[in-house]
Amino acid sequence: MKDTPTAQVDELYSPQRMIAFGLQHVLVMAASPIAAVFLMSKALGFDTALTTELLSATFLVCGIGTLIQSFGPAGIGAKLPFVMLPGGAPIILFILIAQQTDLPTASGAVILSALLYFLIVPIFKRFLRYFPSLVIGIMLLLVAINLAQISGKLIAGTPGTANFGNTDNLLLALITIASTVLFARLLKGMCRQLAILLGLMVGALSAALMGDISLNGVGSGSLLALPSPFPFGPPKFDLIAALPLLLFTLISMVEATGQTIALNEVLGKEGEAEQQAQVPNTIRGDGLASLLGGIFGTSLIITSGENIGIIRATQVRSRYVTAVGGLFLILFGVFSPLSALISVIPASVIGATGLVVFAIVGTMGIDMLRKVDLRGHAAMYVVATALAVGLLPIVVPGIYDQLPSQLRLLLSNGVAMGALTAAVLNYLFIHVGQRSHKTAPLQHS
Repeated sequence: MKDTPTAQVDELYSPQRMIAFGLQHVLVMAASPIAAVFLMSKALGFDTALTTELLSATFLVCGIGTLIQSFGPAGIGAKLPFVMLPGGAPIILFILIAQQTDLPTASGAVILSALLYFLIVPIFKRFLRYFPSLVIGIMLLLVAINLAQISGKLIAGTPGTANFGNTDNLLLALITIASTVLFARLLKGMCRQLAILLGLMVGALSAALMGDISLNGVGSGSLLALPSPFPFGPPKFDLIAALPLLLFTLISMVEATGQTIALNEVLGKEGEAEQQAQVPNTIRGDGLASLLGGIFGTSLIITSGENIGIIRATQVRSRYVTAVGGLFLILFGVFSPLSALISVIPASVIGATGLVVFAIVGTMGIDMLRKVDLRGHAAMYVVATALAVGLLPIVVPGIYDQLPSQLRLLLSNGVAMGALTAAVLNYLFIHVGQRSHKTAPLQHS
């Protein structure tokens, strides 16, 4: 029993392994909080001191959120190996609210959205039966494609800019991916499980040898960075201004559902009821972490899909490993030189590592869809239509820009739209069909 995947979620490793595996989680995903804060800083004109404070706060809240999900105190958190990160869409919405009103109103919107998680959970969990493997498989596939697109931009840069497709960046990405694959193929035991981290380190070392890493400024400034609550002043609560983030909260619940079920699939839990049982706890954990995010000046802090890819690749399923990762995130938040050191790793190296991890998430989606008979009329149309709806805003960015802002917010999220379309069509094609079949009168020949 001890060696089953389900039991491994509570497994304790030696301190050396815990540190190495926890650090692997954090370094693979470190680009997310850094990019989120730098995007906010650039868009809202923060000075260096405020940017540094917000970076520290984001790492700190992500670390606390990861501990909450890993340990799940009082039903808040799933007791699963999740790592928490700032969501890309919530950061954009935070910026838009701040630009349209002010920063205290944006922080208030985050706090209101965090509280909505707790209010909606009792209602939302009634609908979990409409998210079977068919729906979650589609969602994971769309998550992988969406995140792979983001990683591709980290590698190649933004189309139309002078640095787009820079050969040094492409070479670093190739070295990182090739090293990861070689380590996964040639190494054994613990070293094989650390293939992703080792590949990232080879990529970073190659960047240093090519002169693409500068350590200037890493040791400057104060040693400790202790963020203070409400850096923009007392929050203001405006329901109308907060509406975009409140709507995204509902989308985030759908994503949290998919991630929880997918992670339970990796952990070897069988049966949809058992896989779905921890979804409300995951959502409440997202809510508490997001509440802390609003207090410390960032946006919603949510579970990360890329974390699932790392677990699938390494087969290290222990929630105590992600708890160690949470402690690392807290250290990065408290000790400013550590976060500065991580930020010097080139985006192309982080992007290449992410590309491998996100593709693994995609294979999980494909694996879940394999359990569905796609030769059947109903399943074929559910999958085809959901992928069409979900892929459109991913492969054609900006397609909905001419629509009203609230409608654009919903339709532009390909992952959410694909999952919702799949859930609705699954209900119409399968649940309604079954009900009609059961209640139809018998035909006598």
